[in-house]
Amino acid sequence: MTTLINKKRLFNTSCLALVVTAFTFAIRANLLDVFAAEFSLSQQEVGEIAAAAFWGFTLAMFIGGPICDFIGMGRMFLLAFIFHITGLVLTIFAGGYWSLFLSTLLVGLGNGFVESASYAMVSSMYTSEKTKMINKWHIWFPAGIAIGGVLSYLMSIGGAGWRWQIASMVLPTIAYGVLFIGQSFPKSERVSLGVTNRQMIRECFRPLFLIMVGCMFLTGATELCTNQWIVALLSSLGVPSILLLVFINGIMTLGRANAGFILKRISTTGLLLASAILACLGLLGLGLADNIMAFVAAFVFATGICFFWPTMIGFVSEQLPKTGPLGLSIMGGAGLMSTALMMPRFGAEYDKHLSRLLPEGYQLDQLKNATVPGEAATIWEQVKLAAGADTLLQAAILPAILIVAFTGIHLYIVRVEKQKKVMMAAQTPAAI
Repeated sequence: MTTLINKKRLFNTSCLALVVTAFTFAIRANLLDVFAAEFSLSQQEVGEIAAAAFWGFTLAMFIGGPICDFIGMGRMFLLAFIFHITGLVLTIFAGGYWSLFLSTLLVGLGNGFVESASYAMVSSMYTSEKTKMINKWHIWFPAGIAIGGVLSYLMSIGGAGWRWQIASMVLPTIAYGVLFIGQSFPKSERVSLGVTNRQMIRECFRPLFLIMVGCMFLTGATELCTNQWIVALLSSLGVPSILLLVFINGIMTLGRANAGFILKRISTTGLLLASAILACLGLLGLGLADNIMAFVAAFVFATGICFFWPTMIGFVSEQLPKTGPLGLSIMGGAGLMSTALMMPRFGAEYDKHLSRLLPEGYQLDQLKNATVPGEAATIWEQVKLAAGADTLLQAAILPAILIVAFTGIHLYIVRVEKQKKVMMAAQTPAAI
């Protein structure tokens, strides 16, 4: 008896689950300063709480790959739903550092199981157009951040507290859980190809795969750390910085929606190299821009990071298909682990620059508590903006390293493809 798989419903529901994942990023990004103020947290502690989501994400990704074929994709999505609901409810009732840390960790676990299960499901359902469909699915991460960012901004100016903003994510979470009920899921491509677990593990030690994992550390931190911190780092820019985050992710959404068109005109590795160059230029621009020019720099940065994540996953799925769900999860996990490691680092660097830029005769706590408009409040806004800009300038080192790495990978793949064409030409019988 053949099991009927409703590809369209599975794909669309996984997109909704990804929207929930994106909401958790956007709304939390808008609340970092709120958490710091309400619970008397340092910027490093805020960074540690935000990093908990990435640690949970990373853990679920690394666990999800090996167990995907044993428990099935359906149970993976069930785990995602349980962690999402539990984490959101606990966040609503959080009362300090540790409760925020734990609840954020659980939400991160939910995010990771959504991502891990979806990679395997999409690449297994659409074997002939993996990079295109993974980009199409990943549209809903920046789109969800844009929607969530606008929602959080509107709720904030409407007077809704942070607990209500967290609660706004519960309904779409319940929706994707209900839509997955009763659905049949495909086997992973690795199983369909007859690749054993031993072969899959061995493939994950190939030099090209290990190099791509290293690059994923840098692409993940470049995209996610900046997106998560940009609201706090540019809070004194002169425009609502949450809208800058929405603008960046709106550009990313448009870019990924046209990934198929772009990939017909540029190779996967060429796209990754161009992305690294633009991301580096964009971060340098954000570190130097003021007021409206920040949107120009944000456009360049968004164009750069737009294709990083799904194209990295698509490249591995196409070039190294025998790595299976394990390889895809390792790639995703690497990007998220780097983000978890770098989030507190961003916070610590921000704190360091805040202290370094203090005018003589002022104390940090004195400026932080300057709520009444006046000289101290003005100085505090200027110090925050300068510290945020310096932090972003330091972050530009990450895509600068990627420019070198992707140049090497691009030249290697071009050479390999050329050799394949020569071999095929040599094997083709001469025309009579």
